[in-house]
Amino acid sequence: METLAYIHEDSLEGVLSAVFEAYERREFPDDIVVRGLLQQRLGERVHYVRTDIGHASRVRAGLIRTCGFRAYAAVRAVYLSDDRSKGAAIHAFVRYAMKRGPRALDDAVHPDVSDFVAINRFVYNEVHHWKEFLRFRQVEGGLYFARCNPKASVVPLIMGWFSTRLNTQDFIIYDEVHAVAGISHRGSWVLAKTDALEVPSDTAEECSYARDWKTFYDTIAVKERCNPDLRRQLMPKRFWGDMTEMKEEALRKSASVGDSSLRTGKLP
Repeated sequence: METLAYIHEDSLEGVLSAVFEAYERREFPDDIVVRGLLQQRLGERVHYVRTDIGHASRVRAGLIRTCGFRAYAAVRAVYLSDDRSKGAAIHAFVRYAMKRGPRALDDAVHPDVSDFVAINRFVYNEVHHWKEFLRFRQVEGGLYFARCNPKASVVPLIMGWFSTRLNTQDFIIYDEVHAVAGISHRGSWVLAKTDALEVPSDTAEECSYARDWKTFYDTIAVKERCNPDLRRQLMPKRFWGDMTEMKEEALRKSASVGDSSLRTGKLP
């Protein structure tokens, strides 16, 4: 039996344009995939979708009008996932939601909704993780910088949260997996695509704070109650890369440099 794949550009407008064309052509594509990621099935027919902002806006407006903004926000979050099946999940959900109305998201066990809800839940779990574990450090120039490597492109979903709380500080959150930088200035923020980001050196004050925090962290630890398995469960190792308390070797060297400078009477 012949299958059908829709190929679209990698943007929310691209996938919504594909949903619009599926309605317009009265087709039910088996795959809705970003260009370059299709693993074509034997005998599968391929249709390339041109991104149309007008078509995408009509899908967005119709979904919000019928189901409310919560449903559209879920579509946006699912698009930000790395799941290859997200396009088909969005298409199936939009079709169902336009018939079901505002309660569509509550029907999590329905076959047209279950995959969509599972992807949406995964993305927001990742959002909550990075709200908890993201660490900022001050670099030269007074800017605060944080690096992350999420399993979904969550920077667009966390920038508003951090910008509201750090509205007097300029900062950058850089997603090195998806090459996206969120840049905040006095509570307003933008996104930028970049494959390379040159970050200034940490300030002397930041290095001092890092040494003090590491000393405090080691001092209050109760070695007899150390449970590495539980720590990895509550705070997976993939979050450790930019966490001050986990950078033992680097901070030990930094502290030794500071100690030798004090002994010689020279500032680091």
